[in-house]
Amino acid sequence: MNRTNRIVTAATATALLATAAFAAGHGGNPAVTARQAHMQVYAHNIGILGAMARGNSDYDATAAVAAAENLTGLAALDQTSYWAPGTDSDALPDESRALPVLFENLDDVDAKREALEVAAVALAAVADDGLDAVRAGLGPVGAACGACHEAYQKPRD
Repeated sequence: MNRTNRIVTAATATALLATAAFAAGHGGNPAVTARQAHMQVYAHNIGILGAMARGNSDYDATAAVAAAENLTGLAALDQTSYWAPGTDSDALPDESRALPVLFENLDDVDAKREALEVAAVALAAVADDGLDAVRAGLGPVGAACGACHEAYQKPRD
């Protein structure tokens, strides 16, 4: 994805996240709401690609490229404002699954975000090369997501 497309994608994603955060954020912590909305947009796009990879939907090069480029734009967004002190699972147990240790390791969190961005860029580069390329590109994306979630997210009960 070229720089202009990334900027447009990032701006669009930011607008979508802001809208979601505003709509859902009346009553919740805005940082938590924003990061959860961001994760939902990741999940939506990974879901499109995952459905293709599992054979639950037909491979569609246009949709695959769009979803992969969305992941790239999302990963490129500055997420530092999402990780505000006092928004962890101990402080906000009904809202947040972010473990307190995350806030002690923000450099590692950003390194993991960068790894996700690299994986998403690689996936976007091959998303129109066919289903096998999408399947291969999804592995590193999933691994990058999992690395952060395993280290810094409280498991669901």
